[in-house]
Amino acid sequence: MASLQTIRNFSIIAHIDHGKSTLADRLLEVTGTISERDMKAQLLDQMDIERERGITIKLQPVRMEHNGHVLNLIDTPGHVDFTYEVSRSLAAVEGTLLLVDCTQGVQAQTLGNLYLALEQDLEIIPVINKVDLPNADVEKTKSEIINLIGCAEEDIILASGKTGQGVPEILDAVIERIPAPQGEPDAPLRAMIFDSYFDEYKGVVASVRIIDGEAKKGVEAFYMGTHGTAGIVDVGYFMPKFKSSAHIGTGEIGMIATGLKNIKDCRVGDTITLTKTKDQTTALDGYKEIKPMVFAGIFPKEGNDYAALRDAIEKLSLSDSSLHFEPEHSKALGHGFRCGFLGLLHLEIVQERLRREHNLEITATVPSVAYHVKKSSNENIVVTSPLDLPDPNHIAEIKEPWVKVDIVTTQETIGGIMTLVQEKRGEYVNTEYLTSDIGANRVILHYNIPLASILVDFYDKLKTISSGYGSMNYEFLELRVADVVRLNILVAEEIVEALATIVWRDEAFKTGKAIVKQLKETLPRQMFALKIQAAVGGKIIAAERLSAMRKDVTAKLYGGDVTRKRKLLEKQKKGKKKMLAMGAGKVDIPPEAYIAVLKR
Repeated sequence: MASLQTIRNFSIIAHIDHGKSTLADRLLEVTGTISERDMKAQLLDQMDIERERGITIKLQPVRMEHNGHVLNLIDTPGHVDFTYEVSRSLAAVEGTLLLVDCTQGVQAQTLGNLYLALEQDLEIIPVINKVDLPNADVEKTKSEIINLIGCAEEDIILASGKTGQGVPEILDAVIERIPAPQGEPDAPLRAMIFDSYFDEYKGVVASVRIIDGEAKKGVEAFYMGTHGTAGIVDVGYFMPKFKSSAHIGTGEIGMIATGLKNIKDCRVGDTITLTKTKDQTTALDGYKEIKPMVFAGIFPKEGNDYAALRDAIEKLSLSDSSLHFEPEHSKALGHGFRCGFLGLLHLEIVQERLRREHNLEITATVPSVAYHVKKSSNENIVVTSPLDLPDPNHIAEIKEPWVKVDIVTTQETIGGIMTLVQEKRGEYVNTEYLTSDIGANRVILHYNIPLASILVDFYDKLKTISSGYGSMNYEFLELRVADVVRLNILVAEEIVEALATIVWRDEAFKTGKAIVKQLKETLPRQMFALKIQAAVGGKIIAAERLSAMRKDVTAKLYGGDVTRKRKLLEKQKKGKKKMLAMGAGKVDIPPEAYIAVLKR
């Protein structure tokens, strides 16, 4: 077991695609943790989807040894949707490498993750990555970092995750600058759970930071949050494969195989102690409970796949603690689940994993946010689906979530971005200039904006307007009163519940018109004229008419007077009128029509 003074715990934080996982590969290589034969790119990324997209989704701990020191690294994701993973890993370490790509400079998630590190009061080592590239602008990036964190120029390390340049200097800086962990080796065990995954043989395996005492096999552990007990099956480290150990001690980051069969019994943020000492110790602060930001319905395309979908989502939630789900039934799409996600990328990743890992074809509804509704009876409810929104007469007020958005862009594109954010109901806060040097032209725009505004196509439009230079980071701000209404869609004068949406009152007409137009193009013709309408409450705000299917009843006529033709057409007209009176509302809407509207 390593002594406290020789342990260093650190993580790597950066914007997405700034080279965290590649740098982690070089650190493993230089410290000899992994042999050249076993080396592959993005070694710490466990999922195929992470490798293909070149993004990290799950945090990953790994233990290295260098110059007589034990270095525990936690590789973190960069995308804003996985900020919760980053905050959990930062709570388990004493310092962090702040990685900036010198071809792109400081970007939005660089800032977001830096603020998280400053909140935890961590030692920050600035590293400029990708200095081997021909378009590297090292001086400009240095100036941005100095302006951002106020460090000296000599504190910044120049490195390349690809060639290995600067990696020995990074390892030396970690040992010199990051403080050793604090703790009481002789006190009763206190271990903080910062991640977990499910293993068929060992049950739930928890990634832990040992604050006090030590953990070893065979003793009975007590979970202070859930009040559960279970014998410790195994302890060890990731190097980067699981390596069993006799015990893990104070200040170390390691794994505890709990033997628990349900991941809910081993909550992230909980404190593990020993059953025999549970009355002598107090629980650690833990993490704030993560709240999903985006909600969407996930339904199987084939109705008989519901059980398979349920099993698949339950298995995914074992490795993804931020996925929330509950059963939902839709008249149109059948049985499925209403799922809560951290953002749109999280939703996309979960859909992709359901398709790949579980071979399921699914339909997802339009993402929505959680509205907080105060009813006239003073009852407070949270509405994540338009169908749950009460009648307007019973609503006192509705509140929607707002977020703080930081947009990093170039000065040339400020005008276009400001116009976009204003169109999306954003409130301007201020503009910050990243560097004071002459010729530097990067700015941070701070805005407050409704979360619903940035859900569907905001990021794509931002990238288009800024020619790919813009990046954004957002975090929850507060709930504000919103003037929103439920937009109902009627087909043949019958409300189609699955097509209902929650929209801002002043945008109801525009949205309603778009939906009825889309339906007119996708619905099959009936034997009678079909009314397609959008309504708010009892008021029709947009309508289209799909003309009846026509049969040429005069085709069989030959010769004779024109009155014979008129007589047949009159007879057909009466029949259509009768059919309209009897058959209105008996319209079967095909799945393609639902999907066309949901994907608008």
